[in-house]
Amino acid sequence: MRKKLNITEGIFPMPVLMVATYNEDGSVNVMNAAWGTMLARDTVALNLTETHKTVTNIKLRKAFTVSIADAAHVVEADYFGVESGNKTSNKFDNSGLTACKSEIVDAPVINEFPICLECEFIEYQDGEYGCGVIGKVVNVTADENVMTDNKVNISLVNAIAFDPYTHGYYKVTERVGEAFKDGLQLKK
Repeated sequence: MRKKLNITEGIFPMPVLMVATYNEDGSVNVMNAAWGTMLARDTVALNLTETHKTVTNIKLRKAFTVSIADAAHVVEADYFGVESGNKTSNKFDNSGLTACKSEIVDAPVINEFPICLECEFIEYQDGEYGCGVIGKVVNVTADENVMTDNKVNISLVNAIAFDPYTHGYYKVTERVGEAFKDGLQLKK
């Protein structure tokens, strides 16, 4: 028997994405965004409202980075979601994390997060069904510690996912199947 639930952002897992930009004064700003996805292999969409300091920065700088949050930095990742850059200008400094400037776009790379997508701003879509920030991924980097045989090993990334039903964070670590292969056994 199925039980009726309240309507919420009910797709699980939701990514825990760290969206980083530079403020007007060159300081680092980072926000936690769960509502993000890939529109194509090289195009990211972030469902962010224009009230976010990060969106203002993206529009001004025409660039941003998206990092995958990991279990080792869940406290910092959550802090970037509960503290607003509109109210606390030094919130990145408060986190204790470090950043370096991307070599490709005008945005910071957060050193402690294992995977980073460097993006050029394409457009902001608003309206009832607008996607928000759309960006072109122009470079992807990963910490060598999460790589095996020159490929990202997701088990080493320890990426976290957001659970919208209980507001928890969960590690995404165990491989349970082979994409584009396991289903072939049902093909007739």
